[in-house]
Amino acid sequence: MQSSFQRIITGVSIFTLTVVAAVTGYVIAGWTLLDAIYMVVITIFGVGYGEVQPLQSVPLKVFTILVIIAGALSVAYTVAGFVQLITEGEIRRALNLKRMTQDIERLDSHVIICGFGRIGQLVARQLKHLHQPFVIIDTAADRITLARDRGYLFYEGNATDEMILHGAGIHRARALATVLPDDATNVFITLTAREMNPKLMIVARGEVPSTEKKLRLAGANQVVLPASISASRMAHLIINPAAVDFLAQSDGRSGLNELLSELDIQLTEVAVDGALVEGTIGDLELRGEGTFIIVALRRLTEEVLVHPPRETTLAPGDILILMGHQGDMPNFAQQAVMRRQMRYRGARVR
Repeated sequence: MQSSFQRIITGVSIFTLTVVAAVTGYVIAGWTLLDAIYMVVITIFGVGYGEVQPLQSVPLKVFTILVIIAGALSVAYTVAGFVQLITEGEIRRALNLKRMTQDIERLDSHVIICGFGRIGQLVARQLKHLHQPFVIIDTAADRITLARDRGYLFYEGNATDEMILHGAGIHRARALATVLPDDATNVFITLTAREMNPKLMIVARGEVPSTEKKLRLAGANQVVLPASISASRMAHLIINPAAVDFLAQSDGRSGLNELLSELDIQLTEVAVDGALVEGTIGDLELRGEGTFIIVALRRLTEEVLVHPPRETTLAPGDILILMGHQGDMPNFAQQAVMRRQMRYRGARVR
């Protein structure tokens, strides 16, 4: 089966050949060039103004019949090619949309990015680099096209609409980032998302510092103020230019964790559960035998303790933020569990 472009090219070629052959035939019959062209046009398109000159001979009448048939068929074939082109585009678009919807429905523990502007594009690029699945929500056709060209999953619509968030899989998502340039819209999206998924991690963008409180009241776990971050970086560039240049080297170590990995060190998060519950920071550091440092402790209530005291008791749902050697980090929790079990077993023996 011919493609739509092949149909159009074939139809135009036959039509052009028919016109040239018809004009040539009428000129050979003794007509002027203008009369021949005029006759061909009114014959093929069925205008019906009548013959320019009487068709008295049988061969000329047969020739005119053939011109009508060839011209009408070539025009119809060309039009059919254009119709096929439009139809194929619509069908392809519908199939792509269906495939996109199916891919989104299969996602779990993904991230939803509301807004694909400058910041949204940066967030998407980082998530793709980290192999974290995500879905983009936006209303602008040009930004949706950009997301499609980059191979991202997207859901076209307004993120303030519950149906759009539902279509993006908010009930299965692990996090949502609302990075639109309008603070009021970000607050409304945060409120809606928090109501639909109380366990969702929400990171919201704020343009002015006064919006931070509103976003947190609306349910945002973290609020990012790009202006404040830029101001802080400028201050660091003024006060500590050498340190900032070192951390921002353009040799592929653009992130702090990437830089630490070059030194065989990494930052990681560990959920407090099992044998770690009801222990203390001091106990954990003692069991670790110096293989890691506890940088911070985030409580279930979202309270963050930076460099928590050694006597701090761990509770279920707490998150430990650790820094240590990459080879030791994955094993310390299991070792802690085994040692506590050994201690309990020893107590029973005694």
